[in-house]
Amino acid sequence: MKKNKRVGMLMDELLQNPCRLYESKHFCEKYGIAKSSLSEDIKLINEILHDNGSGCIESIQGAGGGIRYIPGISAEKIRSLQNELIEVLSDTTRMLGGKYLYTSDIMFNGQFVNGIARIFAQKFHSLGADYVVTVETKGIGIAAQTAYMLGLPLVVIRREAKYSEGSTVSINYFSGTNEHIQKMSIAKRAVEPGRKAIIIDDFMRGGGSLKGIQDILGEFDVETVGIGVALESRLPEKKKVKDYTSVLIIDDIDEENHVISVRPNETLSE
Repeated sequence: MKKNKRVGMLMDELLQNPCRLYESKHFCEKYGIAKSSLSEDIKLINEILHDNGSGCIESIQGAGGGIRYIPGISAEKIRSLQNELIEVLSDTTRMLGGKYLYTSDIMFNGQFVNGIARIFAQKFHSLGADYVVTVETKGIGIAAQTAYMLGLPLVVIRREAKYSEGSTVSINYFSGTNEHIQKMSIAKRAVEPGRKAIIIDDFMRGGGSLKGIQDILGEFDVETVGIGVALESRLPEKKKVKDYTSVLIIDDIDEENHVISVRPNETLSE
């Protein structure tokens, strides 16, 4: 097999299986090459990924080591994605009243979902998480893509218990600025005690839903090690969760003057 074809096939397998750890001998035996040739191939692939701003191939030495693809996104691509999202979100026809915006078309747009998920995968890949968790419904797309890029199972928390979920655990939590009491449920089989989770959601205002997810995971002694939200409302300034990562910040939805003020979270592209 010619080297360029081998490199292409090797790169394709790694990129199709993000965060999967391969032993070096897997590729050496598959392509009939020495470790030195594999190292040269990996170096070339890393150069391509770096130039394209798409992550990197990580080499882990020692027993239990190997190679794996870590999805990523360059600072330039982050800024481009943020600017495109800001332009789309600034359309005043999205105003729904009560300082809410219509975002379903964005949250189920494959291009936007992929870009946002890459940001979260790059941010959270080293946290040792066992699950990616979200609450239905609009955050599922981003959470599912993030889970795929991290090579982790997705856990979806329900607003109401479903018979098909089997036995469930439910809690009441305070959601929204008006402190409405709402309910969420999780299947007992969905997570194992003592694990770690990353929470992904589409929108955060005060953080009530995210705090609810933390609390219900806490019923299983599951630690939250990262939180990612696509859109964050600037107000209220005091959130119910800490140490979260947002992609965009909505400063104001001025219905009277028909202005939507959105800005990027600039820390992402630093």
